[in-house]
Amino acid sequence: MRFLLICLCVLPVSAGEYAVLTNGFRLHATRHERKGDFVRIETDSGSLELPASAITAFEVEEYTPPPPAPAAPAATIAAAPAPRVKSTQEMVEDAARKAELPAAIVHAVAKAESGYRQDAVSPKGAIGVMQLMPDTAAMLEADPNDPVQNTEAGAKYLRELLIKYNGDVAKALAAYNAGPAAVDRYQGVPPYRETVSYVNRVIGDYKRLGGE
Repeated sequence: MRFLLICLCVLPVSAGEYAVLTNGFRLHATRHERKGDFVRIETDSGSLELPASAITAFEVEEYTPPPPAPAAPAATIAAAPAPRVKSTQEMVEDAARKAELPAAIVHAVAKAESGYRQDAVSPKGAIGVMQLMPDTAAMLEADPNDPVQNTEAGAKYLRELLIKYNGDVAKALAAYNAGPAAVDRYQGVPPYRETVSYVNRVIGDYKRLGGE
């Protein structure tokens, strides 16, 4: 399984466009620029260059502003009940939606990394549900000890890796486990027993959870 379809359907502050790739991947962009045989695409999280042959079309996004919020009635409003504390699985669902990833792939990573345990700490110092290293969490401006920030940052990091490796799920998962430097060095999944097992396990769980 080489490519993962990621639906990028969040409404931005202003209208943009979608780059439709030949593998079905739809990438939301604020703008693009053709440079010879390559196209530079600006996204909300950065920029990347793709071969022009990998892009089938650009679709203009229509932006509809949200309706104004209704005015609060003059009568005294009763205090709202305290919000219910969400389960870890619900946090993973929310993080997947925020990162615009299929929930199945984020669930599979969370299960493999920590078994959904918020108090999990690896021998190397990785923390929480998505097992963020402190340096990675700092790069993502997240508190790894906060379960909501942890799951959201982990999902965001996974999304960035999928974009970096052009939707190659195996490479993205290997980079999540062993680091992008190892994947770049071997130009694919590095021949580490732990990493190979991790990639196969996560992809297997992803498929069992309904991923394609």
